[in-house]
Amino acid sequence: MLDANSDLTPTASVQSDEPSLTVEQAIANLSHPDTSLRYYAAWWLGKFRVDDPAAVEALIVALEDESDRTELGGYPLRRNAARALGKLGDRRAVSGLVRCLENPDFYVREAAAQSLGMLGDRSCIPALMPLLAGGVAAVQPVPGRPHLTQPCEAVMESLGALGAIEAIALVQPFLNHPIERVQYAAARAMYQLTGDAVYGERLVQALHGDDIKMRRVALSDLGAVGYLPAAEAIAQSAAENSFKLIALKGLLERQISPDAQSDMPLSDAAIRVMSLMDGLL
Repeated sequence: MLDANSDLTPTASVQSDEPSLTVEQAIANLSHPDTSLRYYAAWWLGKFRVDDPAAVEALIVALEDESDRTELGGYPLRRNAARALGKLGDRRAVSGLVRCLENPDFYVREAAAQSLGMLGDRSCIPALMPLLAGGVAAVQPVPGRPHLTQPCEAVMESLGALGAIEAIALVQPFLNHPIERVQYAAARAMYQLTGDAVYGERLVQALHGDDIKMRRVALSDLGAVGYLPAAEAIAQSAAENSFKLIALKGLLERQISPDAQSDMPLSDAAIRVMSLMDGLL
């Protein structure tokens, strides 16, 4: 039977990533004159989840960088620094990430919102909620750009992860957003905030959609919230096994307490999910 701690990625094969820098070099490169080296260093520190206070401090400074700009006004280094800080898990980054929520670069705001959810500090909730202000009418596609006016998906996912029940009234209207993946993000958050199975079932129904990309999104959302009644539907969905395995792994993790002793018997639900996973391997 599958090991509950198996590492699963949505790729056909797993390749090892060999660090090409030392931690000291990566931290130093965050202030290098070459902006490409700074960009890579921020990505590297997040990729390898470097547990070093100096790395966190340097990435927080990088959130204020003004020199790495795109022709359209984006901040590539700030984006990577924001993403990395969520992965490093140090709550000293919260105030810097909150300031990023006001950045004109959509992708900086998106990365900051995602990372704030990962850090789990509820003090950021009042700063996240205004990004949903105005509801569906205010969060629409930007003409000529591949994104919306606000990173509402990332915001709602983080509000759900943070248990921000005070945001329910802001999230609920997005169940009727014209873009499907936004609807799914809202259903995901509403399930986390209310525990109402109707929202989990809405994601299950999304597994029967015509667009495989949207089915993958629904799989990811179901795994993220650990909606156990979806187990069989996930295993039978018309998507790649790698995506189904990741979703089922999310369900399984909700059935196994991190404090459980190694010799404790697994629950029937955990065994059922593991059996489904075995069938996909």
